Amino acid sequence: MATLNAAVRLFRRPVTNLVQRANLTSKPAKHHISVGEQVIAMTVFVVTILGPSGWVLSHLEDYKKRA
Repeated sequence: MATLNAAVRLFRRPVTNLVQRANLTSKPAKHHISVGEQVIAMTVFVVTILGPSGWVLSHLEDYKKRA
């Protein structure tokens, strides 16, 4: 019975500390990112996200023929 009480205390303790604070600041950025770096980063994001979906959509007829 003592182990059950210990287990109940372990589960009960984290419930009381659920308040979390966001780590937000209003200061300017520490490192300046150039326009070129921003363009490269956005290009990588677009290709990473839209590339595979575009590939599937462009080959949709081929996938229909296989099934």
